[in-house]
Amino acid sequence: DIPPITPGLTALWNGILDDKNHHIIVAEENGMLVSSCVLVIVPNLTRGLRSYGLIENVVTAAAFRRQGLASSCLSHARDLAVQAGCYKLMLMTGSKSEETLQFYEKAGYNRNDKTAFIQWL
Repeated sequence: DIPPITPGLTALWNGILDDKNHHIIVAEENGMLVSSCVLVIVPNLTRGLRSYGLIENVVTAAAFRRQGLASSCLSHARDLAVQAGCYKLMLMTGSKSEETLQFYEKAGYNRNDKTAFIQWL
């Protein structure tokens, strides 16, 4: 959902832009945002004080799927995580589609190492 532009939204957006650990990665076609993901770098006290990255909100407009745009966004997120010294990237999806799961595996993620739990608030 695209939220209405309000002072609260503007303040939140500016806070995200000012956060050096919050990255919004986009792919554009003809000036139109068509694919994106979010990378958040989380400072960490373990693993030799190495941070980890969280990927969220991987989205591609339907007309632009299967063109490598989301893969490029994920690859750029990985590059940023490596530059930040992260020791891992984590990504969760709510999709049960085998095609989607295989897409993430092709991008270098696996579904075997961790078990995810979510508590909705």
